[in-house]
Amino acid sequence: MGLLRRSREPSLSYLVAGLGNPGPRYRVTRHNLGQLAVELLAERLGGSWRSKFQGRVCETRDGDQRLALLIPETFMNDSGSSVAPALRFWKLPTSRLLVIHDEIDLDLGDVRAKVGGGLAGHNGLRSLAEALGTHDFLRVRAGIGRPERGDPRPIADWLLQPFEVGTDVDALVRDAADCAQAVIRDGVDAAMREWN
Repeated sequence: MGLLRRSREPSLSYLVAGLGNPGPRYRVTRHNLGQLAVELLAERLGGSWRSKFQGRVCETRDGDQRLALLIPETFMNDSGSSVAPALRFWKLPTSRLLVIHDEIDLDLGDVRAKVGGGLAGHNGLRSLAEALGTHDFLRVRAGIGRPERGDPRPIADWLLQPFEVGTDVDALVRDAADCAQAVIRDGVDAAMREWN
């Protein structure tokens, strides 16, 4: 009797990765918006976390779509070492990877869907592109704006700070999660028409 071969068909519709940095020090900082949005998706969809792929992962459903939600627990600059093995494990093409991340080139509160494109100096995206060998994955970009004129902090330090007092972080996280669900449910073109 021969060995059964595992199906080459992907078992998931999407892998949704939320970029950020691990630990309480970075929890509610600008650079952790992707992580916060994926945590909200898990809460909405009833997912439970387990440790795998150097991160936290949960498998869940959104309607007919089977999803894996992943929060890398590497630091941002090494996100690819968590996401790439997960993508290979589920045999997904990069067109089925949806990455939620902070975006300095969008105004605070602006959320947009995108396919591929440049890396805009984002070290998490750079790590993913290097590990995957392509920039062509789906994205939800959550705008954080830029530091105010005259802010003496280097950009890297500013990214790792909490939002200014009075910023509605919950609304930004909610919008990023909503945009991701639009991509999952309706496709990226429809999400771009709705959100961009």
